[in-house]
Amino acid sequence: MPPAAIVDAAFAARFAAEWIAAWNSHDLDRILSHYSDDVEMRSPLIVQRGLDPSGVLRGKAAVGAYWRQGLAVTPPIRFELIGVYAGVGGIAIHYLSVGRRLVIEAVELGVDGKVTRGSALYGPAAG
Repeated sequence: MPPAAIVDAAFAARFAAEWIAAWNSHDLDRILSHYSDDVEMRSPLIVQRGLDPSGVLRGKAAVGAYWRQGLAVTPPIRFELIGVYAGVGGIAIHYLSVGRRLVIEAVELGVDGKVTRGSALYGPAAG
């Protein structure tokens, strides 16, 4: 898939379903299989956990270490897919996270269909 190509809705739905299933499996290797080696991840939780004041981590090793911490939380991570939205070169995955908090994960995809940049956008708890 060329980076500027419009993402097919069926591909986006499959990607989002597998992405959610990977997180719910708590298998870090399975989660990381969706990401390129030089992935860039942006999240306010990166700042809150004291990992980087910019809120940005680069590279699969750094992102994996961050997510290893997240997978260790209690209660365990359990995501519920709400919707997926396809765009030019990217997907937005809308889901319920821990504590029923609403989250949108906006990801940019490389030509291999792996995430090259991700941004976690947090909303309030669902009603």
